[in-house]
Amino acid sequence: MKVVAFKRELQGSGASRRLRISGQTPGIVYGGTEAPMNISLDHNALYHALKKEVFHSSILDLEIDGVSQQVLLRDFQTHAFKQLVLHADFQRIDANTKIHMKVALHFANADVSPAVKLHGATISHVANEIEVSCLPKDLPEFITVDLSNIDVGHSLHIGEIAMPAGVTAVTHGSNLTIATASVPAGHVSAEAAVAAPAAPAADAKPAAKAKK
Repeated sequence: MKVVAFKRELQGSGASRRLRISGQTPGIVYGGTEAPMNISLDHNALYHALKKEVFHSSILDLEIDGVSQQVLLRDFQTHAFKQLVLHADFQRIDANTKIHMKVALHFANADVSPAVKLHGATISHVANEIEVSCLPKDLPEFITVDLSNIDVGHSLHIGEIAMPAGVTAVTHGSNLTIATASVPAGHVSAEAAVAAPAAPAADAKPAAKAKK
C-alpha cells in the first residue's frame, strides 16, 4: 500500500494543532540508518486507511516529497471521542532484517468441528492476533486458524497453528491458548439427545363419571 506524506519542519503542540485544523495529521518515521523525520499526512486518507486490517500488517510504501521508502505502521493515537487521528508513527525496514509484528488471526471451519456439529458447543476466540517474526517479504496479511478438529473441552494453542513459510510465532516461552470449545449450560448435545430414553407419557386422566 502507498502512503503519501510530506516533510514537516515546524514542531511543537501549537504547530501540530494548526496542522490538524488544516486537515493534516502529524507523524514521524524512524529506524534504519537515517535520522528520524517529522512528517505530515492527509488526515482523511489516513483515517480511512486505518480502518483496513491490511494497513496494520503490511509493508507500506511511504512516499515523502516524491521519495519512497518501505515502512511499517508502528503506532497511532486517536482522539478520545472525536473521529480524529492525532499522530502516526512509522518504522523504516531493511529487506534483510527480520521484523517482529502483530498479525491478525482469521478463524475458519468452526462449523464443521466435532465441538459444534456433535455437541452444539461454543468456540471462544481467546486471542485475535499473535506476534510473529519474519523477513519483510514473508509478512502475512493475516494467519488462518483451522478449527475443524477442535472438540468439546479442548483448547487450541499457538503451537498447533500452521504458520506460513518463513514465519515464526513469538511465544516468549508460553504456548498461548488461541481458542477453546465448551457447551453452554443447559444445552444437550446431538449425541446425548439420541441416546437419551424417551420421556414416559403422562398418566391418562380418569374417565369422567356418568351422570345419573
